Amino acid sequence: MIYEQLLDSLNSGEWLTLEVSPAKSAAFEPIIDRLAALGIAEKIHGWTITDNPLAQLRYGSLFAAARLQAAFGKPAIATISMRDRNLIGIQSDLLGCNEADVRAFLAVTGDPARLSDQPNAKGVFEANSTELLKIAQFFNRGIDYAGKAIAPPPKEIFTFAVTNSFAKNPAALKRKIAQKIAAGARGIISQPVFSMEDALALQAIFDKAAEEAGKTDGKSARLIFGVFPLSRLKTAQFLASRVPGVRLSDYWLDALFAANKIGAYEEERVGFEMSSKLFCALRRAKMPAHIMTANRFELASRLIAAV
Repeated sequence: MIYEQLLDSLNSGEWLTLEVSPAKSAAFEPIIDRLAALGIAEKIHGWTITDNPLAQLRYGSLFAAARLQAAFGKPAIATISMRDRNLIGIQSDLLGCNEADVRAFLAVTGDPARLSDQPNAKGVFEANSTELLKIAQFFNRGIDYAGKAIAPPPKEIFTFAVTNSFAKNPAALKRKIAQKIAAGARGIISQPVFSMEDALALQAIFDKAAEEAGKTDGKSARLIFGVFPLSRLKTAQFLASRVPGVRLSDYWLDALFAANKIGAYEEERVGFEMSSKLFCALRRAKMPAHIMTANRFELASRLIAAV
């Protein structure tokens, strides 16, 4: 039932999810306690959980998803990185998660293993993220990826994917999005957008991709806009110069630069004001949104309250 409610929020445009990044810890409870103290579960439709981002060792996303759902009764979308699993391991994880009612997954290829904090770690990369979407399609037909029956068959699995929020080559971006929609993704979460103009341009590319892909099993996909509230010039400069597929205009950089000269408080105030203005515009336009704050949950709570 919780997944049907999540999809209803997506179809209506009301969708609002929050990214949670587990720590390098054997305990997930402290994160649950922080979220509970903020009462943030009542303000969103669900969570996404990262899977060892930047190849850094963290508490497992699948276990974190189960813990979040049990604690708050809101659906959790567990990220699965193709970097760390082969096709056998992925299918095995999906079978186990199915009985635990963890049935929503965000497919990513994964950051390169050379970034890892674990010496000599090697990436698997047996397939890319689209392969995970296809595996879920097979499972939803009651068969494994080899075409053999699963008994009893799994309960329905819901898959999501990611996309850049900006591209110098829109045709290439459209092609990648279309492939993910055709492979069964119910929603495509973008990297952060920083203007309504870029959000609308991305929506136009997505709409063309969806038309090209057609509908999968009679179910259409939706674009979900990433929102990353900026409060520091340093972070803005990093995103602008080091993160592919994200565009940050001079408007943001100039405003944060001027505020930085005044002081940290002004920098925080200006960044939050600009972020909340964009977030409110997305919400008014009923454009599904996904908040990413690197576990600055207090900031996410303030952003949601600003609407």
